[in-house]
Amino acid sequence: MPDGSKVVPLAVIIMAAGKGTRMNNPDMAKVMYEIEGKPMVEYVVDLATTLRAERILVVVGWQKESVIGHLSEKNPAVEFVEQTKQLGTGHAVLQTSEKLAGFDGDVLVLSGDVPLLTEKTAKALIGYHRASGAVATILTAEVDDPSGYGRIVHNEDGSVKKIVEHKDASKKEISIREINSGIYLFTKEKLFDCLERLSPNNAQGEYYLTDIFEMFWKNEWRVSAVKALDAVEVMGINDLQQLEVARKIVASRQTA
Repeated sequence: MPDGSKVVPLAVIIMAAGKGTRMNNPDMAKVMYEIEGKPMVEYVVDLATTLRAERILVVVGWQKESVIGHLSEKNPAVEFVEQTKQLGTGHAVLQTSEKLAGFDGDVLVLSGDVPLLTEKTAKALIGYHRASGAVATILTAEVDDPSGYGRIVHNEDGSVKKIVEHKDASKKEISIREINSGIYLFTKEKLFDCLERLSPNNAQGEYYLTDIFEMFWKNEWRVSAVKALDAVEVMGINDLQQLEVARKIVASRQTA
């Protein structure tokens, strides 16, 4: 178990390089679509700031100038890393290795198109990760229709045994409604040690961040999970319909 009296530094990596083809506007970075007058990625940067992250790194790519220009003005502490080729989530996080070379602490991986995550849930994720002595903790959610999502399979002690992709799930696993949100907290050293050894063993030739969990389990390192109280917090904005849903939720939170 980690020493509870020691303050562990936090770095936040925000994925913001994707094209967002379903938004149907190639001239605009998906993460720059606004919710209540603010680009969705700014909500994620604000959360990282609220969590008192020592480092905030935004991985940019598609239409990067608009993202860098806006966030630099709003928060000069934000650092930017470019992912020149879209080679997957593992590849995106790996781009930050040089900038984080001297950092020793925990690394929270967020998505620039998941703007509804609350401070309360993020703090619960961080707190449980540190208390459980895990090398990685996954934020999960229980949804009515888990189709297409990776399912979370637990060990008897509550730790995560495996993440099963929908297409690979058995009949029993298909019925699991707890899903992987794609939001993770890692011990920095273990994260980058394993990222360096990732290989693109898939038809797309991409490096998936989820593949490093297999390395953790082979080493018998503990992987924990924390379930978001409301699944809406982990909703990704992939099209204009979901953007409209997010706008309504943010508007209702502001009047609550």
